[in-house]
Amino acid sequence: MTALPPLRRFALGPLPLAAGGIVTDARLCYRTYGRLNETADNCILLPTYYTGTDRSYLPLIGPGRALDPAHYFIVIPNMFGNGVSTSPSHWPAGAERAAFPAVGVIDNVRAQYRLLTEELGVRQIALASGWSMGAIQAWHWAALFPSMVRALLPVCGTARCWPLNRVFLEGVKAALEADGGFAGGAYLTPPEAGLRAFGRAYCGWAYSAQFFREARYRLLGAETLEDFLRAWEEEHLAIDAGDLLAMLRTWITAEIGDMAAGDWVQALGRVTARTIVMPCDRDAYFTLEEARLEVAAVPGAELRPLASPYGHCAGAPGRFPDETVAIEAAMRELLSPG
Repeated sequence: MTALPPLRRFALGPLPLAAGGIVTDARLCYRTYGRLNETADNCILLPTYYTGTDRSYLPLIGPGRALDPAHYFIVIPNMFGNGVSTSPSHWPAGAERAAFPAVGVIDNVRAQYRLLTEELGVRQIALASGWSMGAIQAWHWAALFPSMVRALLPVCGTARCWPLNRVFLEGVKAALEADGGFAGGAYLTPPEAGLRAFGRAYCGWAYSAQFFREARYRLLGAETLEDFLRAWEEEHLAIDAGDLLAMLRTWITAEIGDMAAGDWVQALGRVTARTIVMPCDRDAYFTLEEARLEVAAVPGAELRPLASPYGHCAGAPGRFPDETVAIEAAMRELLSPG
């Protein structure tokens, strides 16, 4: 693991949104590792994921790793709503925070494009990758700016929010909103009961049946299943409820077909990057079946599933050794001369 560089802020000014509305005084916060080369084409882009920040990818970055700052200029932009870039938690509690506008995936990607081209001088992206919502953004990058993205590695994340994925998200959202203290998002104090319910409801989707059957939560420090559920509650208590729902809105509205008049197959056909897609074979909501449908629409793309009992969390950066080895091997392959 390498040292943490300073957090930087890119001022976007008023940010018009694809779905309407505007984020006033939008700021995109990011960290970079390494240096941009003279041809400005050694950039690796890692968009953040749900409840993650730029710090979350640190376990994958360092000397001798696939993401080595000695060779690459690694850029990690924080998604809007994650509490680092402009988010509801930055706005006053109450009605103003509840009115935070709906920011889409494409809004994040367009803001990141401005960061890379206007602020950082990047001309080409050697690899766009990410886990979960980071993968969704990487997919959109490769379809929206195909001439700029040379290689693509989405890990445990599809290009659109498929129906089952939406059902899962609607369930955890309902658990949070059922807390009367949430007050339609205009809460003045954190809705603790709703946050606990959100975390407990989410937990079962994140891992596989095998994970729970074999009590693999003990490998993560939880003695009992109840301990594990409570840990998920506590983790979500530390996150602003408005931020959780802002990111969830971004996720639930993810549709790569929006850039092709609703035709997701046509949108994916725009991807020209060398592409390896790595779903987990036991992911409960970014499913292998739907990853296979998307791969079929991308010329030359390879489907390379992670066989793992850890379900969606198999792709979490650096969390599980065997899965991390497989992910880094794919990165090295995509970054090697084609």
